[in-house]
Amino acid sequence: MNVLIVEDEELSAERLQNLIRNIDPSIQVLAIIPSVFETISYLQNASLTQPDLIFLDIHLEDDNGFRIIESQDLMIPVIFTTAFDDYLLRAFKTHSIDYLLKPVNPLELQASLNKYRKIKALNGTGHGEYAHAEPVEKYKDRFLVTAGARIFSFKTSEIAYFTIEERATFLRLFDGRHFAVEYSLEKLSQILDPAGFFRVNRTMLLSLRAIREMHAISAGKLKIDLSPAAPQEIFVSSERMTEFKNWLGK
Repeated sequence: MNVLIVEDEELSAERLQNLIRNIDPSIQVLAIIPSVFETISYLQNASLTQPDLIFLDIHLEDDNGFRIIESQDLMIPVIFTTAFDDYLLRAFKTHSIDYLLKPVNPLELQASLNKYRKIKALNGTGHGEYAHAEPVEKYKDRFLVTAGARIFSFKTSEIAYFTIEERATFLRLFDGRHFAVEYSLEKLSQILDPAGFFRVNRTMLLSLRAIREMHAISAGKLKIDLSPAAPQEIFVSSERMTEFKNWLGK
């Protein structure tokens, strides 16, 4: 694997390079570059070996690191390494693998490299194939949500269900907290693992683990009690009953 380190702090760059080599000596650090201008020049030079992965600081000596991504329409996967968490949401909208805060934790760095390898194995050997894979993993395993100025990241396994309330989509965690998300239930049905989530009606997509009890109201109607409790009674629509029972029996 060939990597590029884009970092204007010499000590931080050297430390990151040493961490990478300690984790995997086979990884080749092609260069350490301190500026946006020099990085763009490197990436535009066809005679130079191009990286499979870029470690990118955001605040560089001449500009913001996002300028590299925007100016090059960059498709090479990126692991952000920065002292600031202000750009977390913006970073996740790029082809980023991870967002590591300085000083970089060796275990988090190793996890990020493992994540890159997993994505590469799923989507082919070249970063061009990575760029065209949406989503980059088969099913979504994490959601980024905002509450005011705060940003949270939750694993899909923490989510009990998704509901439509007042024309907006909300997720509710098993601990009872809920947040708005920018997905329709139809889209969520496509990006979530169907073995774990099922859309029971027009307004509810639930996790198998959230089902507490089920009650047969009639031959064609089923009431579900959830944990945590839903804001309204939940019934499986008649047209979804057979598919729902098949899902439960998998």
